[in-house]
Amino acid sequence: MPCTTHANSRPARHPQPKPSSLLAWLARALLPALALSLSGLAQAEVRRVEILERSLFAEGRQPWSKAGEADAGPYERLRGRLHLETDPLHPANARISDLKLAPRNARGMVESWTDFFLLKPVDAGKGNGTLLFEVNNRGNMLALWTFNDGERSNDPKTAAHAGQGFLMRHGFSLLCCGWNGEVQADDTQRLLCGLPLASENGKTITGLAHLEISSTEPVLSRAFSWSPWGIGAAFAAADLNPQHASLSMRPHRAAPAIRLEPAQWAFGRWEHGQLIPDPTYLHVRDGLRPGWLYDLVYTAKAPRVSGLGLCAIRDAVALMRHGDATLNPMAKAIDKTLVFGISQSGRVIHHFLHEGLNGDEAGRQVFDGALIHVAGAGKGAFNHRFRMSTDFGTQHEGHLSGSEFFPLAPVQQTDPVTGASGDSLERTRKAGQLPRLIFTQSSTEYWSRAASLLHSDLEGRTDLKLPEDLRLYLVAGAQHLGKSDGSPGICQQPRNTLDDRGPVLRAMLLHLLRWVKEGKAPPPNRHPRLADHSLVRFEEWKAQFPKLPGLNLPSHAYQPPRLDFGPRFHTQGIADILPPKTGKAMVTLLPAVDADGNETSGIRLPEVAVPLGTHTGWNLRSPNAGAAEMLSPLDGMFLPFAKTKAERQRRGDPRPSLQERYPTPADYLQRLAKAAKTLQDEGFLLPEDRQRLLEQAKAAHGSRQTW
Repeated sequence: MPCTTHANSRPARHPQPKPSSLLAWLARALLPALALSLSGLAQAEVRRVEILERSLFAEGRQPWSKAGEADAGPYERLRGRLHLETDPLHPANARISDLKLAPRNARGMVESWTDFFLLKPVDAGKGNGTLLFEVNNRGNMLALWTFNDGERSNDPKTAAHAGQGFLMRHGFSLLCCGWNGEVQADDTQRLLCGLPLASENGKTITGLAHLEISSTEPVLSRAFSWSPWGIGAAFAAADLNPQHASLSMRPHRAAPAIRLEPAQWAFGRWEHGQLIPDPTYLHVRDGLRPGWLYDLVYTAKAPRVSGLGLCAIRDAVALMRHGDATLNPMAKAIDKTLVFGISQSGRVIHHFLHEGLNGDEAGRQVFDGALIHVAGAGKGAFNHRFRMSTDFGTQHEGHLSGSEFFPLAPVQQTDPVTGASGDSLERTRKAGQLPRLIFTQSSTEYWSRAASLLHSDLEGRTDLKLPEDLRLYLVAGAQHLGKSDGSPGICQQPRNTLDDRGPVLRAMLLHLLRWVKEGKAPPPNRHPRLADHSLVRFEEWKAQFPKLPGLNLPSHAYQPPRLDFGPRFHTQGIADILPPKTGKAMVTLLPAVDADGNETSGIRLPEVAVPLGTHTGWNLRSPNAGAAEMLSPLDGMFLPFAKTKAERQRRGDPRPSLQERYPTPADYLQRLAKAAKTLQDEGFLLPEDRQRLLEQAKAAHGSRQTW
């Protein structure tokens, strides 16, 4: 039973915690949650908090506690819904596209709602005073999985979800809320966000929409917005007659388009041997060819006010930071707020700051620090009409998504082709509300997500001087998706097994915390540079990479084209030209590699500094997935060295064997330990992760006398 907004409501029912030490929690948890009407206040972002569930996390146990460390005590979890109002006339909301076309209530406000999840010490005052806000990825929560090595869940409850308890041991409170109106309810309890629809003169808005649809398997139909992480609520076609739309296909973006006649396709899904009309699915009579790109241009209807999802992030955090105890479970317990996001979620953070939304309607700064992981140089379609937030550019797919739009870098620069000038953080910087920023990138972001454009010019000729309030790190040899199981998936080669995400991000989070609380800056930037030849053009990289028998090399990296969506796209979020006109591509560069094919710059984890093989951020698609000459969008690979010189010579592998590098496994472990200690001393590896890495290596190799 949810806690309602009325003072005479019954208390919610909760699992019973263990006795005595938790009686204080029990007394408070059984009180009805109060929802406060804020109509009398000047700022009315969150009008009501609805707590649907409140219970002890990990049954009140603290498996993460360690002797000698500060203890924040047991944690509790709160799930619920925030009911928000946004003033369409307030200057803080001026950048929200279509906001003035949303319906208003009697107070002239635009209403929306968002699910939220809060994990906090039972006694919030025992925490470290810092709220970590996670921008969810397509409704999925990843922070406990990332920082704690916990079991992934959108409804974390158990000790398994707590993992090794990193966030709890350091006293963080964790908040997550919905922001993405595309996310649909399913059995994984993804976080949802209810956004209003824009309309004009009481009528539904219609307009052109463009989708690129592709599949890695032969299918007869595909949802408009499909991804391995779920199907989004796409903008429905206003007209199901294919004669009033257009569909073309091509094997890759540079190839000429092949137009499909209206009789060859339909708006619908193929189920149980028949076509069912559906305004959010594409059916192709002869089937979608694996790897091919299908461009659909159609008339869509009922646009969501997508940018209100960004306001939901802003206002949820502002509530926890500034709201009083009648509404706020974190009242007076928070003095700093950090935001964290992976991939799409990282692009959301960059876009949020680009739009200048780091100040609430009262002018108060929202986030003090931001940790943006594997976002490349992208932002996204998070504040646009009839655009899907799931879309993003890669080397093969998404070239027309517009996720890489100028300005890309967080410094002032001018585009030599268009003449446009700007800084991706200019609005937030001018408002004096810029948080401390840490960007972390894997190697994949240089191949498939244009990461070099964050720190090199658009022509690939010069390094940019990054500001002192920002850090940027490459994790050498890592792949976008983090550690894999080593299977090929849709790729030609085994995927990358480098365990980078948890170890690197744990160190980065503590650096960010010290930066915002104590002013102690993290280690200097560590990314490839033109000045020292660690950042190179594709042709130079190709000459450096070892010639391995049977290994196909890429033909190029992602070079995002300059796109023209029409005059209203960047000011009002409306595309007048679809598909967009494509102009000259921006020049992206790659990290240089050594004779083994391992990258020479960035944070070189011990497994890369003392390698057992070649770790890459790229991997070609398999023929079964189609487009076999193109890159898998987010995968890297691991190519092990031969064990002996004889084996290497039989293979024709130019890379020295394990035996030639490390005469014995013991020698390898000794060198690995030295590399781990160096990385710890430099601030890129925590002592606990160094110890864990060495224990795992010893378990794998310590009993061997020879390779």
